[in-house]
Amino acid sequence: MAGHSQFKNIMHRKGAQDAKRARLFSKISREISVACRAGMPDPDHNPRLRSAIALARSAQMPRDNIERAMKKASGGDSETYEEIRYEGFAPGGVSLIVEALTDNRNRTASDVRAAFSKHGGNLGTTGSVSHIFTRCGLVTYPANIADQDRLFELALEAGADDVVSDDDGHEIFTSVEQLRSAAQKLEEDLGEPSSTRLVWRPNSLLPVAESTAATLIKLLDVLEDNDDVQHVYGNYDIPQDLLETASS
Repeated sequence: MAGHSQFKNIMHRKGAQDAKRARLFSKISREISVACRAGMPDPDHNPRLRSAIALARSAQMPRDNIERAMKKASGGDSETYEEIRYEGFAPGGVSLIVEALTDNRNRTASDVRAAFSKHGGNLGTTGSVSHIFTRCGLVTYPANIADQDRLFELALEAGADDVVSDDDGHEIFTSVEQLRSAAQKLEEDLGEPSSTRLVWRPNSLLPVAESTAATLIKLLDVLEDNDDVQHVYGNYDIPQDLLETASS
């Protein structure tokens, strides 16, 4: 488990229980709502909304839920969410960036600060860790969409900077400026991606020792279980055997 955690980590690491699925759907609904308010409520003319809908489909979110979130946002009935970024230090010297969508800044800040402090970390100031990450674009596809060589070739032709492929899928990284054009080109060749969005990618990874792996994973779980937290990025590299032991 390395680099950054995303929505899939909630389901993958802790099982597809109904409560976890409901929480995931709630997070995606918030993203759909914010995307609708930030641009046109038409995914063909709103890249962020299009990406949010693609993410909802990849998470098997019911169509009714997607349409309901869009209608509420378009009609002005949904809550107004603020986008906030937190930066902090986790056990073992790991750096984390936490992105949230919240309707109560004080509540979210208190929850995030408490999560860090209760699990051997501390919340830093804006800019305290982001300098060791690169802001970039990320396009994801399932593993069965193409073999690694073919996907790598198509990604380079689309203007991607890097490709990471494994059994879980393909991650195609681009510059911020190239994200939209690369995603469009890839969609022409491979179909709709699982997600297209901006991320924080660590410039290097920090191996996590066995003595701190369990505490770090607990912190990640608490953050990802928070309804306001959308994404958690870190420069950690947790060996699979330690991940399985800590999660059991």
